[in-house]
Amino acid sequence: MDQIQHKFIDVARGLKLHLAEIGCGPHVVVFLHGFPEIWYTWRHQMMAVANAGFRAIAPDYRGYGLSNPPPEPAKASLTDFLTDLLGILNALQLPKVFLIAKDFGARPAYLFANLHPERVLGVVTMGVPYLPPGPTTFHKYLPEGFYISRWREPGRAEADFGRFDAKTVVRNIYILFSKSEIPIAAENQEIMDLVDPSTSLPPWFTEDDLAAYGALYEKSGFLTALQVPYRSFGEDINMTDPKVKLPALLIMGGKDYVLKFPGMEDYLNSGKVKEFVPNLEITLLPEGTHFVHEQSPDEVNQLILSFLGKHA
Repeated sequence: MDQIQHKFIDVARGLKLHLAEIGCGPHVVVFLHGFPEIWYTWRHQMMAVANAGFRAIAPDYRGYGLSNPPPEPAKASLTDFLTDLLGILNALQLPKVFLIAKDFGARPAYLFANLHPERVLGVVTMGVPYLPPGPTTFHKYLPEGFYISRWREPGRAEADFGRFDAKTVVRNIYILFSKSEIPIAAENQEIMDLVDPSTSLPPWFTEDDLAAYGALYEKSGFLTALQVPYRSFGEDINMTDPKVKLPALLIMGGKDYVLKFPGMEDYLNSGKVKEFVPNLEITLLPEGTHFVHEQSPDEVNQLILSFLGKHA
């Protein structure tokens, strides 16, 4: 961890993004985090790919962690994140990279690969497959207390999270998202109240890990994180063809709650997902949760390195 370097680059009119970086190989891997994550979520993978001869770069999105917030967090968009990613590649003079993404990071990874295929060697995602652009419909088939529905509601998550410090919010979400059931609150209950304060952290997530996350979110807050991804679903992305024809790998944990989203297992098992990503490989780790890359880093690192070796 001590070998990981940190820098800031200017991507848009003075808006500076924080990057963590290690390695100096000719092939570059850019890691895109999800929520409630930050660059630190990739600590195991960054070390592994660097030791294998790749250069690893993990940014904090604008408004996350050590990166500058956007001028108006409530207006942040997925398009901004795509523009920032292009800005990173251009600023560092990286002609082509591998993209590795987790959770909602799969969305900018795949959209960037679709819009700029000449800049991408391959895509690996964890926890979330490629979902074609358009409005999400999961909330239509789930109760009102579905966590995404709650977090899309302006002000509600802010009030819920605001009762706790940032570290406790991250702790609660890690506990919730490590389970195999979708987080759904009762009518008169908030999402944070689904976690009993006495509940232990997952065994693979230490108090030191939590402190690292907590400090980063203490700095950034959650305003941008609630806007992107949750309040920007359905954003109009100008794509002529939704297919991504590059090599791709999806790593899913068999106990990932995302598999319980209505229609998700059928989308993956029926091969429907390959209508959009024809060169997709899918690997299921039976005991894996939504945080499979932190829970089982050795297995995940081996899968990543095998993919990189095949397509570098």
